[in-house]
Amino acid sequence: MRIRAYPMIAATLLAGCVAVPHVQPQVAQVAPDAVGLEVGAATIDAAWWTAFSDPQLDRLVAMGLAGNPSLDQALARVRLAEAQIEVEHADLMPKVNGSAQVNRAHIGSKLLPPPIGGSSANLALAGASLGWDLDLFGRQHAAVRQAGASAEAARLDVAQARLTLSVSIAQTYVGLARAEKLIEVADGFVATRQKALGFTQSRIKNQLASNFNLDQAQTLLAEAQQARTQAVQQRDVLVHALAALAGRGADFYPQIAKPTLALDRRPDVPKLLPADLLGRRPDLLAGQARIEAAVQGRQVARKAFLPDINISVLGGLAAIGLGNFFSAGSYAAGPALSVPIFEGGRLRADYKGATADLDGAVASYNDNVLGAVREAADAISNVRSTDEDLADEGHIVKGLRDTVSLDAVRTRTGLGSQLDAVDSGFRLLEAEQNLVGLQADALTRRIQLVAALGGGFDPHQPLAAASVSDTHS
Repeated sequence: MRIRAYPMIAATLLAGCVAVPHVQPQVAQVAPDAVGLEVGAATIDAAWWTAFSDPQLDRLVAMGLAGNPSLDQALARVRLAEAQIEVEHADLMPKVNGSAQVNRAHIGSKLLPPPIGGSSANLALAGASLGWDLDLFGRQHAAVRQAGASAEAARLDVAQARLTLSVSIAQTYVGLARAEKLIEVADGFVATRQKALGFTQSRIKNQLASNFNLDQAQTLLAEAQQARTQAVQQRDVLVHALAALAGRGADFYPQIAKPTLALDRRPDVPKLLPADLLGRRPDLLAGQARIEAAVQGRQVARKAFLPDINISVLGGLAAIGLGNFFSAGSYAAGPALSVPIFEGGRLRADYKGATADLDGAVASYNDNVLGAVREAADAISNVRSTDEDLADEGHIVKGLRDTVSLDAVRTRTGLGSQLDAVDSGFRLLEAEQNLVGLQADALTRRIQLVAALGGGFDPHQPLAAASVSDTHS
């Protein structure tokens, strides 16, 4: 009889195998060399912001990374993903369950003859069961690997959140340094134009100037005062933003001092697109981890078509009356075979869905890779362009300073027009403000490059993949 059962078991196993549908992924993962890159992981300076040599910036970033709500959310997702690994791994372990109960029952005389029939007694039941899924075809192991890949993606999401937060703090801090510098510029113009106004008032008393000259001097002073008011308002808003990014409230505002960050000192940056870009950015690495999770999820769906073998053991005690409870026992043990025969198309639908999930993960990764290449190339181009603009603006400011000095001399000696002095004064203030703005932009562009490259970099040893112009051809 046993010999006859073996062909039936084999046929059952084969029946479970042939039902797997032929559904293949439709999207291929982009090859690194197709976008001018290479495979490999990069060594990244996690504390890239220290290159700006501002202790207050270091402190703000450390506070933000320690207590920002968005980062806390990402860390919570990591803990959730790690708990899911334990859940899936637990399904590989044997399971033991036990139960016991005592009921008071009246036994009918028609059910059993007297003296048991027609009497009341305690019914005692106790039992235990052991079950163990052997996972012969690796379905549960694939589920564990899927959970592990998802947890790795969540951990990389945390790294991306840390990068995004540190970039936001650094950019806001550069904005604060810009506002403070604009206040200095405005203060200088206010002081100079107050002196000019006093000089004009003195000339009017001596009948050497007219009320027109007074109006022009007052206009220049009001312009400088307005520029200062706007810069102070901008500084206050940025202080509020920094406190929020650091996870603090209004009590922290007075603790944010004037930055020591030097706007005119710019760190060197790579001139070429790093070849190891795919190994630098946490979001791309997280995308790869999600592809692996989708691959394992497809394996889980595929192996659901295969037979499942469990080892089960049942044992227990049952008795009428507690006196002979421990003398009455029973048990059963043996393997259990489960094979999907008809599931109404659910398994096929699950497999198709898992394959579509894989296609979606690959497509999302491909899109992120192309976006990352463009973002990094654009960031390098923007750094270069801003540096060129800054050099030109420096020449403009120098020229206007010379012009304003010359116009002042010409006006005092009566060789020049007051209108010329007013016009050059307006232009110089605007140029000084533009210079500060471009200095801040030059630092901000470098911070944006840090974000595009996935973190810090060594500008003296860039891994060149392609020139910026080549990436747009």
